[in-house]
Formats: sequence, structure tokens, C-alpha cells
Amino acid sequence: MYPTALLLSLLPSMVAGAPHHRHGAEADGKGQQQQDSMSCMQQDHQPNPKVGKAIYFLTNEADNAVVALPIGADGMLSTGKMAKTGGAGSVAVGEDGKPAAPDALVGQSALTVVGNSLFAVNAGSNTLTMMAISADDATTLSCKGKPVAVPGEFPNTVAASAANKLACVGTTGALAGISCASFSEDKGLGQMDDLRAFDLGQSTPPVGPLNTVSQTFFSADESVLFTTVKGDPAVNNTGFLSVFPVQDAQGDAALSMQDVRSSPDGTAVLFGSAIMPDDPSSLFVTDASFGAAVLTVDSTGQATVKGSAAIDGQLATCWATISDSTKSAYVTDVGVNRVVEMSLDDASIIKELDLSANGDPGLIDLRAAGDYIYALSPGNGTTNAAITVLDVSGGKGSMKQVQHFDLGSMGVGKNAQGSSNDFSHYDTQSDVVCVQLIIASSVGLQKGDSCTVQGMDAVKKCPTFIAANEAEPIEFPDGPVPTVLSLLLILQEASKATKLPTAPLYAS
Repeated sequence: MYPTALLLSLLPSMVAGAPHHRHGAEADGKGQQQQDSMSCMQQDHQPNPKVGKAIYFLTNEADNAVVALPIGADGMLSTGKMAKTGGAGSVAVGEDGKPAAPDALVGQSALTVVGNSLFAVNAGSNTLTMMAISADDATTLSCKGKPVAVPGEFPNTVAASAANKLACVGTTGALAGISCASFSEDKGLGQMDDLRAFDLGQSTPPVGPLNTVSQTFFSADESVLFTTVKGDPAVNNTGFLSVFPVQDAQGDAALSMQDVRSSPDGTAVLFGSAIMPDDPSSLFVTDASFGAAVLTVDSTGQATVKGSAAIDGQLATCWATISDSTKSAYVTDVGVNRVVEMSLDDASIIKELDLSANGDPGLIDLRAAGDYIYALSPGNGTTNAAITVLDVSGGKGSMKQVQHFDLGSMGVGKNAQGSSNDFSHYDTQSDVVCVQLIIASSVGLQKGDSCTVQGMDAVKKCPTFIAANEAEPIEFPDGPVPTVLSLLLILQEASKATKLPTAPLYAS
């Protein structure tokens, strides 16, 4: 279906790579995906340079999948694999009722990694998938049983605790809240428990990005589950931080059914978050209404602002990650193509890196892994989706672009927040490019119009699409073509091609 946000995170082990072979700022990675998925990175605490093993992201299609890209010894990305989740993706809508791309899931952490286990949400089928990561190849994923039903609607964020053997899902549709299930590497996921409701008055799919669940994540000691929820300043609806303690239930860990909520002064649209590496009582959070803040959470679960900073020229600062190498935070904005490095002490700005030269319209999910930061740009229908790789090995204030990994050859469009399937059967200089150009003007396409697309010569209206290398026309359904995804799926079905992936990225 529709792609979700890019999510990155670090796997528990890091590896020390061979000496850096630095790519220039204009270095590009062209890659295709095979069936295998989302983005996670593994690291081993060894001498520099430190690199991850793989990065994962969710396609968020109707036939949802996780894409895994390998990370080389020099920190660079290359062709990966894709694994189906067994569930369906979905996409939130904006105030105008149109798909809320590029932030399709209006949140962060649509997948997460604990040990050798990966968890991914399926927003369209209201399920959670657990996958095993091969110990021999971090890009090889296999499902642990079938997807488990979630009692809420539109799951968009997931957290997992190795200590408690719990996986908890945040839902943000008509039935919004938190539910959890036990898991084991041998048996997979258990049944989800009852929904701990958030009364958001939402629909399914939700109207966002305001007034939605943003991210759920465990504390550093895994004793509590935090969840950020966005407010809506226009109607004086304040967002909040939810804190659920983990309790002992007949020998097994379980999440309390009652949370503590607080709305720290000066915050309104709490979004992405990251746990402080050396301060378990503090959180680094973004707020899409101004920038970012450092929160302190007391023993009762109440949060207060320790420091905050407004980012000049920001449109929607939503995603955050913390680098163990620099001990600083990095945030992105979907409307501004730059990465901002911020202090973990008070959220003051350390450095802003303008990436406009690489042509991306903006950035969404990002994650730190070793000496590198990986940030996803979803593209806009004309510009390809891409992952920008930043080198931060020089410490605070040292970030610089070393790779711009173009996902265009994988068919990832403006809704994508991840990678895509194998497109070896396509002429990427004609078919795929043409599809992307048509997607950019897909709103209002009607059945009955026809055109022939040759190379880069895209036509604004093409309900009958004749691919440059196809002999037979591809018919569109009656009525307007509502989304990029439907166009891609129709193209795939008609040409018997592999589905085009479009979803969030997660690095661990």
C-alpha cells in the first residue's frame, strides 16, 4: 500500500571496519532490493572505525515488507534484500483527505530491533510481525510465526524490551493506545493484551499529523514504556508524554494498565524521541512546532523541560537520533533538506548541515550507527527517494556527507520511506523513470485518457500507460487514480512485475 516513515536504529553489536575508504560528498549508491527488508544496523564496540551491519525499513505496501540494506566496512550502503511481513501497510490522511505522504505513518519507530529479532507494524491489517535476523547475514530475515492481531487500529510505532520479553505497539486510529505481547526467539510473539486507550477522537486511517501517537519506546533500564503523543495547537489540544511502568505479573513482566501523563511547558507537538546514553532520567525529543527539547522525567513519571531550542527556518522537525560516537543528537525536517546537530544537555544547536546540493526535498527518519548517521529522504515524485550517509567520526560538529544512496532504481517514490524490490526486469532509464514522472501528476487521472511514454517524455495524463518496453497498454480502474501506490500496483499487476516497496526505514 503506502510507504511509511523511514526508521533507523542500532542493533546491539557493532563491528570495526577496515580503514575508511571515504566517498566524496557527491558519492552515490545505486541499488535494487531483493526480497528481504526494513533498516537496522548492528554494531560491535571495537576500535574505530565503527560501522553497523545493516539498515532496515518498511515498504508499507498492501503486501508489506521489510527491506534490509547491508552496511559495508566503510559505512556505505549497497544493494539489499526484502522480506514480506505477511501483513498490509496503510497511510494516514491530511486535513484535505489526501494521503499524508511522505510521513505516511505520522510517527517514528515503525519497526525496532532487539537482539536478533526485528518487529514491524502492519498499519493496514492491524497486526505486528516478528522476524529473526540471521546471525550469518544481517540482511537475511525470516518470519517467526504469523502476524499477531493488535486490538487497536492503525499501528504506527513499536518498542521491544529484551529484559522483559515484551513487544508493545502504539496505535493511532479510531482505537488508539498501547497494547503489548510477550515474545521469545524460539516461539515468536504471544497474544496481544488489552488496549490501554488514548482518547484521541481519531478515525482509521487517522487524520494527521497532529493529534496522533508519535512514538513508543522503553526507558534505558526498560522499567517503563514512554509514548509521545502530538497535540493540536490550533484547537488548544496539548500533546503529552505517557509513562507506563512495567510490572511483575505472576512471574512474567507486563505493562501496567494505568499510565502517568504530563504536558511539559512549552511543548505542543511531541514527535521523535531518543534515550539519553548516560542519563536514564532524561529524554531528547523533537517538537514539530519549534524544534527540540531535553526532558527530565521524575520518579512519579512527570516530565519537565530541562532545555529547548527553536530551529530557525524549520517547517516540521520530527525525527531524532543520538550518536554514541559524538554524544549529541541529530534531527531532521521533512520540509528542509538539512541535518541539525544538537546538545544533549540543553538542546542547543551545535551545527547545521545544509544538504541542498544533493537535490533532496527534505529528510524524515534517521538513525545513528557507529561513526555514521543514515537519513532518509522520501523524494517528492520527481526527485527519487534516497538515503544520505553522514560521517561523524571527527566528533561533535564534524558531520559531512559521504554517500547519497539513490533509491530510484528500486522504484521508491514520494510516499516511500524505505527501499524497494528487484527491478532488474525493468529498463530503469525508461519504465521506472516514466512511472515516477507520471506519479508526480497522478491526482485526477481518469480512465479513458491514453498516452505512450517513451524514455523521459512523460505525459501529464496517462490512465492508459504504455511502457517503453511493453507492447500492451495497462488499463487503470474507473475513476481518479487516488494514490501513487495504486498506480504502481496496477503497473506491477499488468506487467507481472515485482511489487514496488514504499515505507519506513529503521536502522539498528
